[in-house]
Amino acid sequence: MELAWLSPLYNVVGHALAWIHAGLSFVLPHDSGWAWGLSIVLLTVAMRIILFPLFVKQMNTQRKMQDLQPQIQKVRERYKHDKQRQQQEQMKLFQESGTNPMMGCLPILLQMPVFFALFQVLRSVAEGHARYGFSQELADSAREALIFGAPVAATFTMPADVLQNDFGASPILAKVVIAVACAIMGLTTFLTMRQGIKRSMSQMPDNPMMQPQKIMMYLAPGFGLFGLAMPVGVLIYWVSNNVWTMAQQHYLYKRNPIGGKSAKDDKSAEKSSANGRGTTRGADTAEDEAPKIERRQPRKQPRAKRRPK
Repeated sequence: MELAWLSPLYNVVGHALAWIHAGLSFVLPHDSGWAWGLSIVLLTVAMRIILFPLFVKQMNTQRKMQDLQPQIQKVRERYKHDKQRQQQEQMKLFQESGTNPMMGCLPILLQMPVFFALFQVLRSVAEGHARYGFSQELADSAREALIFGAPVAATFTMPADVLQNDFGASPILAKVVIAVACAIMGLTTFLTMRQGIKRSMSQMPDNPMMQPQKIMMYLAPGFGLFGLAMPVGVLIYWVSNNVWTMAQQHYLYKRNPIGGKSAKDDKSAEKSSANGRGTTRGADTAEDEAPKIERRQPRKQPRAKRRPK
């Protein structure tokens, strides 16, 4: 179903896809599935690069939330019988620290309109319409392009005669390829969610939202079933987006470990500690090698030898 209020975004995504494809046509065959598939991958990468600063802010928000956990726990214990007051005090803590909990969801929310826009553009291509920046020739090129024998604009639910007559593809091969793509989509979605949830559980083990998120994580492989109704191009976008997310989270988590020190800081600390131990050993050695001064107590003389003062 086309959403009228997203029409400007449909045009932006359609034009961007057409421009990227035009650039790739200089090195790849114009009508090949690889040219169209790689165009979708590069579109995904461009979008994620634009959103990268938001993911950095998301990481900073998670760090602030981690630092606030002791205070939040005290508020929960103090007002455990008054949920309204508990929420008010928590919001007060967020405001005083400049933390916005919604920042953690913002990158995902901004990706969804692009997903719907790409879905609509590819569905329009599958229907043979020339719009959203596509000429009729370009729409026909994308419609007939094959990736591993599966049309870029085809879905698993398409009838076999449509795949064969309209797209010129083998129905069995196309459905097998689409099914494998759906399985990969479900697997990468699960791994992406698992990576983020493990991080969140380590930061905020008492977060009441953890259990629903864990349930969603184990249901993630089932998202592949929704992919059966999506065009192959949308599956390419989804998988590319998941792979980028996993790589990006790994990079950011490595640079911002839960303990608050990066790997570089840890190495510096170990080096300083080693130097400190070396200095201590050097001091001990110097102390051992220094000549020892023996103190002798004066001996008592017999009374006969003592001289009267």
